[in-house]
Amino acid sequence: MGKGIEVNFKQLVNLFKSEKLNELASTPEGSVFLRLRSLSRSIYLNKILNQLKIDLEGVKKADYLEIAFRANPSIKLIENFIKAGYRSEREARKGREQELYNELYKLKFFDWGGLHQNSLEKTIVDNYIKKISSYDLIEKKIDTDLQTSLRGYVLCSWYNHWTSIMIEDVFKDHDRVLPALGLISKIDFFIDGMPFDLKVTYLPEGFISDKRKTSKLRPEATLLRQSAKKLAIPYDDGLTGSAQLENLWTKHVEFNKKGAKEVIKELTDFRMSVVAEIEEDPAELMTWLYENQGLRRFDASNRFFIVLVNTGNFFEGWKLKRALPLLRDATKGFLDGRKKIGKKISFDWEGARYDAIGDVLLIRN
Repeated sequence: MGKGIEVNFKQLVNLFKSEKLNELASTPEGSVFLRLRSLSRSIYLNKILNQLKIDLEGVKKADYLEIAFRANPSIKLIENFIKAGYRSEREARKGREQELYNELYKLKFFDWGGLHQNSLEKTIVDNYIKKISSYDLIEKKIDTDLQTSLRGYVLCSWYNHWTSIMIEDVFKDHDRVLPALGLISKIDFFIDGMPFDLKVTYLPEGFISDKRKTSKLRPEATLLRQSAKKLAIPYDDGLTGSAQLENLWTKHVEFNKKGAKEVIKELTDFRMSVVAEIEEDPAELMTWLYENQGLRRFDASNRFFIVLVNTGNFFEGWKLKRALPLLRDATKGFLDGRKKIGKKISFDWEGARYDAIGDVLLIRN
């Protein structure tokens, strides 16, 4: 917002829709708007409007945000309201946290069952409804393949949902963090007043692949296939991508002979050197993560990435999402030890240049 331009509610809404959150966060009016916007749901806005003694008779819920903004509440008042609301909700979850922690450890395998996350309906339509014309066959598939796949999909979705809530609470419990009470896209919390969207991920196989190319090294799967042939380790040619890589890697680890150990050590040493680089400076990884996000999920919001690295088994990073003591210690150490959170990232997407504020907390066991 340039000098001399009268700030109005519509301008702020348009800036938010245009993902110019940092521009909003840099002004007093924008900071008030973002905090009110983070309340999201009408139930919270209703409560804060009542606290501001605003008469809501005949007022539409869709207008609550604008009315709250025009009431000109102080940032301190809004933040105190948010903190009180979060404490109340958090207390309810704390009572069940140990039970949830134990329940999450009941999941032994993380397998989507071939039904891809965020495209469940399309996967079923493409692979079952459109391919099978026989009623008896599709009924059989529902009772066997599809039932098994749906079970895996539901369990993985359940696990991701509850671990995400647990991880968010770990962050929101810290004094530097102001939660977003409502379910709002682009903002999970504020750190020192800066809005962030939390993303939990693992060490990306694509990033490792790109780093090997830059270092003029052959792909991991190529080395493992060649080694498997040399060592007479059988492998499934029908597997592709990450499934084949994990299969070959596991077989080499379990083969436990000198040649297999040497290959695994070479690959592991390279991965750990990449991990060390990320810990030293995460900018390259952040840029990669922004530039390689899925088309349907694209946005240029500020992101705080948690990157989980299971050094005992790189393909089981999912297990660290439930490692509550490890997550707590790492998060507290990061937020306590960093004077400034977030750095500017510039990245390219579909021919356009974007700027965002991002940071990475790499957690490894």
